[in-house]
Amino acid sequence: MHEISLVRTIFRTLADNFSTEELDRVVVIELKVGPLANVEPVLMQNAFEAVVEEEEARFRKATLQVNTVPVLVHCPACDQTSEVQQYRFVCGNCGNPCANVVQGNELLIERVVFRD
Repeated sequence: MHEISLVRTIFRTLADNFSTEELDRVVVIELKVGPLANVEPVLMQNAFEAVVEEEEARFRKATLQVNTVPVLVHCPACDQTSEVQQYRFVCGNCGNPCANVVQGNELLIERVVFRD
């Protein structure tokens, strides 16, 4: 399950960007995840809980929020952006094949919320 290594990477990223005092005040970690990132939100949640329990006790009061976003493609033929339906990479406007993915492959820390 690669979600465990992803959660560890998230914690390392937070440690690289925030002080120990700030990390002790984290209450919510929000992720932005696209379907093409090959991350299952439920498995990510389970991995978060396991890593917190075994390795990262300072985050015991924190919750992980996984926000999923749809796959969007931009069509060069008609200059429109549309949502991919059923993993068919075609323009929703003109029907041309579209490989220019503009959203949907990300795995980002979108926001970190701290208690006062």
